[in-house]
Amino acid sequence: MNGLEFTAGDRRWRADVTAPADLAIVLEFNGAQPSFFVATPASSEPLRIGGFTGSVANGASCNCAVHSLAPHCHGTHTECIGHVTRSPVTVASLTPVAPCVALVVSVRPEPLGAAAAAVPGGHAAADDLVIRRVALAAAASAWLDIPCTAVVIRTLPNGADKRHRAYSGSPSPAPYFLPEAMRWLVERGVTSLVVDLPSLDRADDGGHLAAHREYWGLPPGSDDAAQATRGQALVTELAYVPDSVADGLYLLDLQVPAFGADAAPSRPVLYPLLSIPGGAT
Repeated sequence: MNGLEFTAGDRRWRADVTAPADLAIVLEFNGAQPSFFVATPASSEPLRIGGFTGSVANGASCNCAVHSLAPHCHGTHTECIGHVTRSPVTVASLTPVAPCVALVVSVRPEPLGAAAAAVPGGHAAADDLVIRRVALAAAASAWLDIPCTAVVIRTLPNGADKRHRAYSGSPSPAPYFLPEAMRWLVERGVTSLVVDLPSLDRADDGGHLAAHREYWGLPPGSDDAAQATRGQALVTELAYVPDSVADGLYLLDLQVPAFGADAAPSRPVLYPLLSIPGGAT
């Protein structure tokens, strides 16, 4: 097996670099695509300057297109704390990041139930689907002794329609994380989180973004990045974890372009991982 051997903590690992699993949803500009919060799809059109139109099909010498998209709303993307702060923190300033040990877990969201009544402002409903701390802990129970700085969460059911699903039409069109679930990830030292949901929070949560703030260690209501205790952490949303990727340990290579923005389209790639007996060398 062609592999990459490395040490993480007190363990030695081998990653099979010949068997990558791509978790990014291909953004088809002229086809079905996922979306969140917006009705307008991402689009692409030839660049037009003077008499030049960047389309070989229309007689140009080369193709050159202008793409229009909102990374947070169209397809797989990675975001940083700049998403919720006045400070202009960018993903370019926090990436690239080293490949790291990642745990893939599958979780089935459950109705919020009576707890919805305790959410101020009516920004929750009993039938909202949520991810709780206990569900994450149970899904990860077989690997709790393995230190992982990345976690990939697949929600169930895992229909292939997630690749082009439009998350809209209601205040809660997708499952979301309770702050207690984010707290569990923070306690585990997770600094790279990959989810197949469009957002960590409810689409309409009154602007609190409680799960995002819990993950970044940002006080409730604060928009000052300097107050965050985990301002280096990254979140990747709207990924897709194929059923062929079993729960367990992998090497995560998070590929993010150098955007001077709080989010950018991204490509999380997993490689199968095996522990090498004998530990670190």
